[in-house]
Amino acid sequence: MNLVSVRVITDDPARLVAFYEKVTGTAADWANDDFAEVRTASGTLAIGSTRTVPLFAPGSARPADNRSVILEFRVDDVDAVHTELRTWVEEFVTEPTTLPWGNRSLLLCDPDGNLVNLFTPVTPAAKERFGR
Repeated sequence: MNLVSVRVITDDPARLVAFYEKVTGTAADWANDDFAEVRTASGTLAIGSTRTVPLFAPGSARPADNRSVILEFRVDDVDAVHTELRTWVEEFVTEPTTLPWGNRSLLLCDPDGNLVNLFTPVTPAAKERFGR
């Protein structure tokens, strides 16, 4: 079994896709107005409209209601990314901080309030975990 993607449900797919395109520097592939994918080398972030929820199970997902998932993206230099993002991100949850497990992390929220962690492995053990 392989994890293929994580899907975020939103009332405004265009706004959320634009945010993730800007953060990742990757253009999304749109299937239609209700569904797009931002593909990276190691995974895909799928973004679906609330109009797609009834296709799975009515009421099974609510937009902008996440309080348990953090979407994480490994970047080459989190401090440089932080400097770049400061030009358009109004507020960060945390500034770049080195965490006990060896990643230097920057936490922010997407337009729907979902937590986004941009991180760079900085200790030898963390670099080894990510094959760097």
